[in-house]
Amino acid sequence: MKPFILGVFQLMNPNGMSGASWRHPDNTSLDFMDIDYWVKLAAMLEEAKFDFLFLADTYGTPIVDGEIPAVALEQAMNVPTADPVSLMSALAVTTTKLGLVVTSATTFEPPYAHARRFSTLDHFSRGRIGWNMVTGASAESAAKAFGQPLTPHDKRYDMGDDYLDLTLKLWEGSWEDGAVIADKAAGIYADASRVHRVVHRGEYYSTDCTYQVIPSPQRTPVLFQAGSSGRGLEFAARNAECVFLQGTSLAKVAASVTEIHAKAQGFGRAPGSVKILVGLSVFTAPTHEEAVRKYQDLLDLTTDEFAAAAYVANTGINLLALDPSQPLPKIDAQQGQSNVDRYRSQNGEKELTVREILDEFKSRGLRGLVLVGTPEEVADQMEDYADQTGLDGFLFEPHIVPGTYTDIIDLLLPVLRERGRAATEYGADTLRERIFPGEGPRLAAHHPGAAFRPEPAPAQPRHLQTVKG
Repeated sequence: MKPFILGVFQLMNPNGMSGASWRHPDNTSLDFMDIDYWVKLAAMLEEAKFDFLFLADTYGTPIVDGEIPAVALEQAMNVPTADPVSLMSALAVTTTKLGLVVTSATTFEPPYAHARRFSTLDHFSRGRIGWNMVTGASAESAAKAFGQPLTPHDKRYDMGDDYLDLTLKLWEGSWEDGAVIADKAAGIYADASRVHRVVHRGEYYSTDCTYQVIPSPQRTPVLFQAGSSGRGLEFAARNAECVFLQGTSLAKVAASVTEIHAKAQGFGRAPGSVKILVGLSVFTAPTHEEAVRKYQDLLDLTTDEFAAAAYVANTGINLLALDPSQPLPKIDAQQGQSNVDRYRSQNGEKELTVREILDEFKSRGLRGLVLVGTPEEVADQMEDYADQTGLDGFLFEPHIVPGTYTDIIDLLLPVLRERGRAATEYGADTLRERIFPGEGPRLAAHHPGAAFRPEPAPAQPRHLQTVKG
């Protein structure tokens, strides 16, 4: 059996993906602004041989009638949230094998500054950095925070394509292999004929520069993407190496997997060039009854008001303002489309009422797949889900720290390892080589970004050398 790709999802705030989980008596997440909290967590994950730690982020907060609802502040919903990119610099030093994936929004971060930051992180981590490309799901409040107008949903992805092309030109098209000589005796640090000026004139972004950072082990960070709207899937198929889906239903996940692979090949990418993972919340214990109790304990912490505020933060739709007995109306959501689409009727399915949507969202929130049971029961369901959908792995979504991890590491991982579904040791050093064994640390030749690599320049006499465009 091929091992699953296994990552861990975290937010840099007191709550995970499970309601007001900070209130749970066993949760230590109130220490989220203590660097030791993250250092210990990363060490635990690395010892357990997880492939990567995935740090999500958002600049958005819930907004209802132009104001943040009191419940958002009372229950720490996206407020507070700290900067996960800064955290990655520390974890790059305290870990040696664990992959480090972090979110950065194309809508709000200047592309040149973003590229330089991620090149630096890839150097510091020796090739273990991934970038979760988001265009800004909680867009309205985030746009206001940056003093910008709300950009329509699909246009954000058009901008994201342009943004990514610019950053790929910086990472892939600037410094040739062998450009860095660092010859003290000759007094030459870099061969100027092998350093190329980068010019990009896109519809939304532009640059004309000599990129400042020398090539890192991977050059381009491993590219992750988590949108599952129609436009989001197209963006993923063109650009992403790993896609994170919500496990809202087996049928929807299977359809998305098929669509992503088909679209990726349409962009000239090789079969298997996109690895697909689903978000997974696990409640496991030695007995089924104990696992159910753990799940119920967490559900008891979530109210209608909390769930509705979480939903409006992601989608801009206030469920509490709608008729609870009616289906979700046809609203043109310009924020997070995925959590609107998940409740739309497909293939003749029954339309859920707003009340049913709120109840379902209370139990699952932004999480997708929830598995409750003994380690053997959970492992059985994971294998069945992957077999029926074509998934490559799972992204564990915690609720209690460290309890969620302790249960997964001590109870579930041994069962998965017995079945050949979880790694026993780390393989290659870089994150890309771990996810794509045997394919090297660089972006694949069939990825659109590889087209930005320059033709090697012939050597020139030093007095004629300039940085070439």
